[in-house]
Amino acid sequence: MKSADQMYPHIPVLNREVLAYLKPIRDGKYLDATLGAGGHAEAILAASQPTGLLLGLDIDQNAVIIAEERLQKFSSRVTIFNVSYIEMQDCLRKMDWSCVDGILFDLGVSSMQVDAADRGFSFNKEGPLDMRFNDHSDFRAYDLINNWSEEEISSILWNYGEEPKARAIAKAICIARPIKTTTQLAQVVLSAYHGSHSKIHPATRTFQAVRIAVNQELTVLEEGISLGIKQLCAGGMIAVISFHSLEDRIVKEIFKRESKDCICPPEQPVCTCDHKASLKILTKKPATASDEEIRINPRSRSAKLRVAQKIG
Repeated sequence: MKSADQMYPHIPVLNREVLAYLKPIRDGKYLDATLGAGGHAEAILAASQPTGLLLGLDIDQNAVIIAEERLQKFSSRVTIFNVSYIEMQDCLRKMDWSCVDGILFDLGVSSMQVDAADRGFSFNKEGPLDMRFNDHSDFRAYDLINNWSEEEISSILWNYGEEPKARAIAKAICIARPIKTTTQLAQVVLSAYHGSHSKIHPATRTFQAVRIAVNQELTVLEEGISLGIKQLCAGGMIAVISFHSLEDRIVKEIFKRESKDCICPPEQPVCTCDHKASLKILTKKPATASDEEIRINPRSRSAKLRVAQKIG
């Protein structure tokens, strides 16, 4: 029987940079909030030998199964929960951990999810319009595409996909209903471009926007990062890898806000917010992949890593 590494070879993005910032140590406690196939978790556990501990969370049950097999060699040093990272406080309570020394968020859709045609994430593979990270959810991409109004679809394409032809695509979708498969949706999007487009496939932004809406990714992200900061021990690190501008903007703004003592409007002469800085930003500009990493792992091309340290 093939191992998890053989069935799902996994190259964790910006792994060297993540380890350089988190600096895993023996006896340290670490939270991988988006466990995925377990590549980053494996590296953190290896670097924190022999006594470092890791808690891994993932809402995707398939990812949890794969990660459990990959990380079983670390035995009792790793604990995994099949939950969203917004439930991290309950999980830490179950572990009897008061705080953690490092937290990692590796956002977006994984290559493992994209490669599974039946998950519906890829416009290059024939599959159902699904796109759920959590298969216990009842809301699928099919429901959005076939039931939402033209105005609602146009809005999410513009706001979540930054799609310049949002209105034309939304109109084409409503005319073409019912749309049942990923390739059908991709073809409808292509028709709205009338054959004229850049090197990026026209369906890229639409699929991103629909996926974000189905999984409420941006709302969950803002809540998750804020929660994560609160769970850090003094001196602990929070590292976030994002893959598109919307995610990166949220991370950047939260880090910026939490690194200030006052967040009152600039025009206000006297501070009334009583806000205290809780973070020191370590990446003034996000770390990005080297040419060598991009060559080995093209997915890393759009990755941006932002890191901050808990103060106080």
